[in-house]
Amino acid sequence: MEGVLLIHKPAGMTSHDCVAKMRRIAKTKKVGHTGTLDPDVTGVLPVCLGRATKIVEYLTAESKTYEAEVTIGISTETEDASGEIVEKKAVIETITDEMALDALSSLTGEIDQVPPMYSAVKIGGKKLYEYARAGQTIERPSRKITVHEMTLLSSVQSGGETASFRFKVSCSKGTYVRTLAVMIGEHLGYPAHMSHLVRTGSGSFTIDQCHTFEEIEKVAEENRLQELLIPIGTALNHLPKLSINDTLAKKVKNGTLLEVPAGLNPGAESIAVYGEDGTCLAIYRQHPEKPHFLKPSKVLAID
Repeated sequence: MEGVLLIHKPAGMTSHDCVAKMRRIAKTKKVGHTGTLDPDVTGVLPVCLGRATKIVEYLTAESKTYEAEVTIGISTETEDASGEIVEKKAVIETITDEMALDALSSLTGEIDQVPPMYSAVKIGGKKLYEYARAGQTIERPSRKITVHEMTLLSSVQSGGETASFRFKVSCSKGTYVRTLAVMIGEHLGYPAHMSHLVRTGSGSFTIDQCHTFEEIEKVAEENRLQELLIPIGTALNHLPKLSINDTLAKKVKNGTLLEVPAGLNPGAESIAVYGEDGTCLAIYRQHPEKPHFLKPSKVLAID
């Protein structure tokens, strides 16, 4: 059994919980997810089974799409609704849709973002949330992220001393949407936190393709789980493609170098190599010392 399974992650489970559950359902240890989601967050969680665990890094690197809600006027220690309140500032003025759009626009493109203390980013050999749980706040270097697009999904709603609105964001790997919510608040002059989040897309995978655990367990009981799995070659459709003949395919299985064919951009970071039957055999990249050749990054084919 091998391929990529698109899980509609429920609230209350960590990504690791989902992997552990799939190991039990599929009766295999070879399971890995392609991008952590916080326990409160729902949505698209691609999980790789069997030989597909070899392509986890290529799916994790893909951009993600989210639908989120930001609440203005309150900040929390975790930057989301699960954390303790650390600051309040009553929203007395009217925050207009135009002001919200301006805040979203200011955060579009390549920006610097500081990872939140409650995150799995490692500094000094420890995860940031380990420092946070010990009551420590440490200096975190900012890092470049790319926000491809931000869209306002609702008008600004005011209630009591807070305001809120929903937005859609398409962003690079490593982006913390809850930190974007805090940054939106900073732009508007208020503390803020992310009050809701759903991942609606991961690379080319969308939420309407995903399966609940109830659906997955039912299919597994009927011994039809393989029917839900996306083949490795299909899952790598976002990479440049190179098709080769069967004679060359045998050499690819042994890690041979390949000449860069005419029309292929050798500068592409990763190139998926397929056999005549459409099976993805390996992932190659340009040779660092021999620019007219490709060298294997990962051999996927098995005899």
